[in-house]
Amino acid sequence: MVSQGFGEGPRGLADRMRSRLGDAWLWGVLAFLYLPVLVLAIYSFNASRFALSWEGFTLEWYLRVFTSPEIARAVRNTLVVSLVSTAVSTVLGTALAVGLHFHRFPGRNLLRGGFYLPILIPDIILAVALLSFFALVAFPLGLGSIVLAHVSFQISFVALLVRSRLQAFPLSLVEAARDLGAAPGEVVRRVVLPLAAPGIVAGALVAFTLSVDDFLIAYFTAGAGASTLPIRIYSMIKRGVTPEVNALATLLLLFSIVTITASMWVLRRGSQEP
Repeated sequence: MVSQGFGEGPRGLADRMRSRLGDAWLWGVLAFLYLPVLVLAIYSFNASRFALSWEGFTLEWYLRVFTSPEIARAVRNTLVVSLVSTAVSTVLGTALAVGLHFHRFPGRNLLRGGFYLPILIPDIILAVALLSFFALVAFPLGLGSIVLAHVSFQISFVALLVRSRLQAFPLSLVEAARDLGAAPGEVVRRVVLPLAAPGIVAGALVAFTLSVDDFLIAYFTAGAGASTLPIRIYSMIKRGVTPEVNALATLLLLFSIVTITASMWVLRRGSQEP
């Protein structure tokens, strides 16, 4: 009698080969994506100023990052731009998502599809368009222009996340509140916003992260003295990739990972609530 394992040998061998090839492909893609980032983080602790010459472990470059007045100024500008633009885009994006979810009007589907335009349009096109618009209306370039430019694409991310949250709970809750005599503003304040809170918080975190990390749009719309952190990194890298640049880029990467992870955690916790 032929054993089951022997009878299925060729097919089982082919399945194992496909599985191993798939695993190898997956690990290869992950290595291609994240190995350069790992190398950057490792060499941010290199005692040598030369990128490919390891001379020992040190925290000197991180100390220089935290004590540099130019970097401190760039961080301050970045926080001002990101906090203001995130606050504005969160309010506008939430209002837009709530309005489109609960009200029907001509052009509603067209406006809803417009959510995706700032996400789909290449950053270089959006940057040139914003710069041309500011020049057309004679708007001065500076931190204010960067804030407006960031709001233009942050709204879409906030609106999409809030709308996805709004779709997760039934409209019967809103109808019940209305039947009990609640005014429209009270329904929004006591029913809609608390239920949409996870999406609002997650959208704000994503918008804040995108604003902090943005280089291209900020570079095109920034004026003199309005250097943000990514622009500062770009100016530093013109002199070569130094451990200071690696340290600053590593800190920015860690910040992005933490905020995006926090937004995912908020959405997951929100989806588990009744």
